[in-house]
Amino acid sequence: MTAATLAAIGLGANLGDSMRAVTDAIHALAQLPETQLVAASRLYRTPAWGRVDQPDFINAAALVKTQLPAVALLAHVLDIERNAGRRRDDDHAAMRWGPRVLDLDVLLYGDAVINAPGLRVPHPYLHERAFALVPLAEIAAALPFPGHGSVGEAVRHIDVHAVEAIGLA
Repeated sequence: MTAATLAAIGLGANLGDSMRAVTDAIHALAQLPETQLVAASRLYRTPAWGRVDQPDFINAAALVKTQLPAVALLAHVLDIERNAGRRRDDDHAAMRWGPRVLDLDVLLYGDAVINAPGLRVPHPYLHERAFALVPLAEIAAALPFPGHGSVGEAVRHIDVHAVEAIGLA
């Protein structure tokens, strides 16, 4: 049996019922095979990043303990997006940093550094993104963040003033 790995998943949405989409996705993570939901952050309202001419996002983070390899975890995460109506080839999704009905990212996978087609861990922009780091720090500040110490250390180096906690997931 494979040893379990602690993985961090970032969640966000800004089209449709974003709060429900993020909450439903957290529940879907809890149903993944060989995976246990360890913690989920509160929901946060955050301004759009990259492309600012779009609605605010609802963001959260989840921590899972999984026996799935990173690539298999990513495949399940992408299935959750598709089941929520995300089509990566549609107009919105094809727009880099554009609006999303649901967006899930594998942010961290244990202390692994992965650079594979379709999967880069740690997430390449995590250290710059308050919308991902603040929710993750809420539930896993001590989690190792390769190249940046820990999640808590990384969040101290970014501007977090625009990240607003709005409720439980």
